[in-house]
Amino acid sequence: MPEGHTIHRLAEDHRARFAGGPVRVSSPQGKFAASAALLDGRTLTDTDAHGKHLFLGFDGPEWIHIHLGLFGKLGFGATPAPPPTDTVRLRLANASDYADLRGPTTCALIGEEEKRAIHDRLGPDPLREDEDGERAWLRISRSRVTVAALLMDQKVVAGVGNVYRAEVLFRHGIDPYRPGKQLTRGEWEAVWADLRVLMREGVRTNRIDTVRPEHLPEAMGRPPRVDDHGGEVYVYRRARQPCHICGTGIRTADLAARNLFWCPACQRPR
Repeated sequence: MPEGHTIHRLAEDHRARFAGGPVRVSSPQGKFAASAALLDGRTLTDTDAHGKHLFLGFDGPEWIHIHLGLFGKLGFGATPAPPPTDTVRLRLANASDYADLRGPTTCALIGEEEKRAIHDRLGPDPLREDEDGERAWLRISRSRVTVAALLMDQKVVAGVGNVYRAEVLFRHGIDPYRPGKQLTRGEWEAVWADLRVLMREGVRTNRIDTVRPEHLPEAMGRPPRVDDHGGEVYVYRRARQPCHICGTGIRTADLAARNLFWCPACQRPR
């Protein structure tokens, strides 16, 4: 499932390509056809992202709400667009660009009240300027649930996925199994600030890099990471490989149906 930086990047890409002019809207697959007909030819006026939810706003009260889920894909191209396949749930097009959405968990036309309800049920998003992480701290500081599980709970922090969860806990030496209520205020503020920096960089580069300059391959004389997720990381998907800092084998375990990765030496329990 894409992490929050990808959704914010998609919001920026839609804004750059389509905002301010009329957009052809269609649903070759047919599942969004009635809503597409209502929007076809209207102006895309705004885009928004909160966690893993993407919103495309049109002149009027309507928004397209998109959640990619595990299998959704959203890709762009230059017009003229090729004939769409019957897997395309939504196509946007103008004179220069097109975007095709396939396989989303959600693609729905909603109003302002429904959009606000989605925002209200989500936790703070490190990439939204109107958030400071305080709401997340209030929940984390009272919880007996592990901090690793809390970071993946979209009602606590929106947009953080498996990669950012594993990497930010490593970067701050936090045992992923520590209960949230044992986290200090200073630790949380450092984690929140780091998430904002890392995820903003993810929006800029469209990939996840979490390794500090002194631990990059060229600085350490080690081979670069080869992985279909791309980016240099400390622990994510590096089970049994040596830690870049201490050499201890990275561990992995199942936590809430997702793979957890951590260094038992750099992230010792307290």
